[in-house]
Amino acid sequence: MKTATLASIALAISISAAHAQTIGVSMSDLDKFRTALLNGVVSHGQTISGLKLVTESAKGDNELQKKQVQQFVADKVDAIIVAVSDGDLGPQMTKIAADAGIPLIYINNVPSNLMDLPDNQVVVASNEKESGTLETKQVCTLLKGKGRVVVLMGEPFHAAARARTQDISDVSATPDCKGLQIVERQAAYWSSDYADQQMQEWLSAGVKFDAVIANNDEMALGAIRAMKKNNIPMKDVVVAGVDATDDALAAMVAGDLDVTILQSAVGQGAAAVDAAVKLIRKEKVPRENNVPFELVTPENIATYLPKSQ
Repeated sequence: MKTATLASIALAISISAAHAQTIGVSMSDLDKFRTALLNGVVSHGQTISGLKLVTESAKGDNELQKKQVQQFVADKVDAIIVAVSDGDLGPQMTKIAADAGIPLIYINNVPSNLMDLPDNQVVVASNEKESGTLETKQVCTLLKGKGRVVVLMGEPFHAAARARTQDISDVSATPDCKGLQIVERQAAYWSSDYADQQMQEWLSAGVKFDAVIANNDEMALGAIRAMKKNNIPMKDVVVAGVDATDDALAAMVAGDLDVTILQSAVGQGAAAVDAAVKLIRKEKVPRENNVPFELVTPENIATYLPKSQ
């Protein structure tokens, strides 16, 4: 009886091991949003029995990120989730995974080779046409269609930064918002510190503006910090960002931030894990999987506070 029981346990362990799956996760960096994104991946992964996640941060180093993906391949993971800082890394990442026959999920940033991805490689992100458009339309509404605007951009080679910045221009060209004048536009690389520095330079140069439109919340918060140091009343400037991070929502509650757009780190993380599991099982997954953006303002912030990153 004892021998039979031990045999049963051994069989159960063997079956469990056979169904165990490992997903390698490489993040380009771990700023506020990408940390929330990684947390979204990990928290959802923990709800799936037998799933193991191995996580890495490339700390902004593209070569290191390639090595991390190559190591995942060498370790024979079942799938790879990668958040690249530069969409142009896509072709290289795709080849590494494709040569090994390992499913690859791009999360948050769209690779430049989107249309050429093999069947076992997909993208989980949000439609950037929504983010910058929602953000800028709300700024336009608050300014009643007329005003001087400064723009803080993310990394110039990042697909989201390019798309959100183009959205600002596109909305400004519409009949209702053609009174918006973009007087300055500079990259602050998603960073609050760079945004603070850039805003200080604009203020020192005497740049006049009615609104700050930032590609993300970190830069919006950096701009707010700089303006406060220069004793500019926040009620006199419309400030907008993207991501609805916890810090951004706190700034909105305090009356400093006027607009943010929820980019659901939790939603993207969960969707990426689900896509990985399906691809491991050889199930069909759409090439593009969009998690919707949502407009957050002081009027509806109570709805979003529990969903902060």
